[in-house]
Amino acid sequence: MKTGKENANEPLTAVRQYVQFFNKGDAKGMVSVCADPMAILDGLPPHTWHGAKAAEEWYSDVLVAGEKEGAGGYIVSLGEPWHINVTGDSAYVVVPASMTFQARGLQISQSGAVFTVALRRFPAGWRLTAWAWAKGTR
Repeated sequence: MKTGKENANEPLTAVRQYVQFFNKGDAKGMVSVCADPMAILDGLPPHTWHGAKAAEEWYSDVLVAGEKEGAGGYIVSLGEPWHINVTGDSAYVVVPASMTFQARGLQISQSGAVFTVALRRFPAGWRLTAWAWAKGTR
């Protein structure tokens, strides 16, 4: 793990908070740890979300897709970070991840995913400015 002089755990804490809010189904909480503007890149169509409510809009699309596919109960787990790079007020975090969820009554586990996040430090603390999810395998 490569870090700058600043405390590398601070941006990682913001990333973990975002995931905790996701695991609780708290879209407003997710937005609270995001910057404005925010950008999301994910395998779920339409694949990109931008702006102040990107996290909330993305989560809404997750729920709509889950309802169509009979899926829900999403839980993301983060591993030990591969990279935490902090340069001034910017940070780049890459974390291996896994996800479990229910799909049509079956428990599904996906491993080998990668959560890549860019952050910026504001007076109120670190905020996510962009993230991308690279899906793992079932």
